[in-house]
Amino acid sequence: MVSHRADTMWCLELLLTLLLIINDASCQWNVWVPRDISAMTNSCVVIPCTFMYPSGIRPYRGIHGIWYFGQPYPQLFPPVVFKTRTDIVHESYKGRTKLLGDLHQRNCTLLINNIGPEHSGRYYFRADLGGANMYTYPDFSELRVLDQPNIDVPEEIVSDESLELTCYAPDNCPDMTPEIQWMYTDYLPDPELSTDYQEDSNTAVLSSTLTFTPRPMHNGQLLGCRVFYPNTTLVYERLISLDIKYAPRSVWVNVSSEVMEGSSVVLHCEVESNPHSRISWMFGDQELIWDEASNISLSLDDVMPAQEGLYTCVGNNGFGMMNTSLYLAVKYPPREPVVNNSMTVLEGTTLALHCSTQGSPAPTLTWLKDGELIGTITADELSVLQIIDITPQGDGQYRCLAENEHGRASSSFNITVEYAPVLLEESKCTVIREGVQCVCMATGNPEPTIEFYLPDLNITINESDRRYNFYTHIDGYTSTGMIKLREKGERADSGGPAVNVHCSIFNMYGRESVLLELQQEKKYMMAVIVGTIGGVAVIAFIIAAVRYVGQNNKKENGNPRQEVVLENPALSYSAVKKDKQNLRKKVGEDGDYQPVGSMAGLEKQEMNYAVLEFIRARP
Repeated sequence: MVSHRADTMWCLELLLTLLLIINDASCQWNVWVPRDISAMTNSCVVIPCTFMYPSGIRPYRGIHGIWYFGQPYPQLFPPVVFKTRTDIVHESYKGRTKLLGDLHQRNCTLLINNIGPEHSGRYYFRADLGGANMYTYPDFSELRVLDQPNIDVPEEIVSDESLELTCYAPDNCPDMTPEIQWMYTDYLPDPELSTDYQEDSNTAVLSSTLTFTPRPMHNGQLLGCRVFYPNTTLVYERLISLDIKYAPRSVWVNVSSEVMEGSSVVLHCEVESNPHSRISWMFGDQELIWDEASNISLSLDDVMPAQEGLYTCVGNNGFGMMNTSLYLAVKYPPREPVVNNSMTVLEGTTLALHCSTQGSPAPTLTWLKDGELIGTITADELSVLQIIDITPQGDGQYRCLAENEHGRASSSFNITVEYAPVLLEESKCTVIREGVQCVCMATGNPEPTIEFYLPDLNITINESDRRYNFYTHIDGYTSTGMIKLREKGERADSGGPAVNVHCSIFNMYGRESVLLELQQEKKYMMAVIVGTIGGVAVIAFIIAAVRYVGQNNKKENGNPRQEVVLENPALSYSAVKKDKQNLRKKVGEDGDYQPVGSMAGLEKQEMNYAVLEFIRARP
């Protein structure tokens, strides 16, 4: 520091010599002082000064000088800082000022000791060469009295970029040399220090530069610069808070959540960045809300399933961008399933029945036919039921039932299966009192048309020809046709002609003709045989019972010769013959009788029975 000060004095002497040379050449009133100079409070400051005056002027009674504070014009009575002719100065400068320069050498350098903040301001020099040769130089030196050192901080400190901070201490007091220390640097990553000494316009400044690479964690941290003068109690400190600019380093949002349809939800987002980021909530490509802040909230009322999806919070502050997303799941019961339209198909067709719905969670889909479970239960929003080669039994109502934990919904449709006629086993001819009744029953879709054909007479009986009491009835897909026949002929014990009736059934998909069998004839013969055998069995049982009772009576009386006396036992036998007249019934208005089919073989039948009557007999 001593060498620096020696260099300063050498520069000052050289400058004075040059100014004197210039003065001799220009012969003008002129002064040189540093425009700005600084000093620490309670220290001292030296204001270098060199003045010139016209060469034609001869100082009268020597050269005198005056330093003014604040104003250069004596008539405004500015405070006198120093005056060579007298010790009368302003009270704030008493005992504090001293002229270091030799006015005869045109050196007007001023020393001010123990300066305080009130001494900050402009200082003007006035030369007094005697008589009217007095001149106040308009140029001034402005003194700044500092109570803390200056720290040169860049306008913008960006994270992860090298930073230089410089602390300055004025060194304009010959009796004291400052030193600089940095404070609170322990947390800095690999700090580097360098010291520099700068001189400008005969003013000196000591500087210390701190170099490091800041991180976002250093934002808001304190750093300090301490200036002190050894062997004195003068200590000056300056603290700064680091304002580190950094891109968003974290974006916090709610965890993904589930809400019920129709409810409300609030999505929160916080972004850590410096400066504050422009925060926005995005749903897909749509910006829902934004603000320049540290956090933002998005309120969703009456949430609908369409609002389910990925919500993204984006933070951007010019130094970078960051985003975080959450998934909002909207729970709701299944919607009404979309199914096939009702349809009419041909037997043997292969069908694919579709059922689709929406629900959250995904519903289970169940297929029902006429209320009965068919197929498999599917846990998805789409179910396809395959029906291969559909049969008439596939005709009916199909329902798709969608269920989840929040509710159920269903949709139904009908499948109509069209098929060729099928003859039912109820189709037959039977014997009735009036003759023979033939019934033909068939199922088909469309409903089959029924016709009867009598090949012996070559007659077709249908709706347009209603002979033989033709009658038809339709119930659903079942058609029933019926005719009543009578057949003229002589009695023949050995039998007669057989019933010969054909039933023809048809619709747009097919035709079938079948000979109807007289099924009731065999049953009638069996009834006669069973009746005869039954009668004989009854008589045998009665006789056996009588003999058993008689034997018991003999044993009870102990007289084997005693017999049961039956008073007027009446045992009668009867045989009933049903002749032709009893088996034939009158059909028709003409009173004629017609044996029909094989009825001639049934016209003569006998039934034998016996009656045994006991009078006053013991039970």
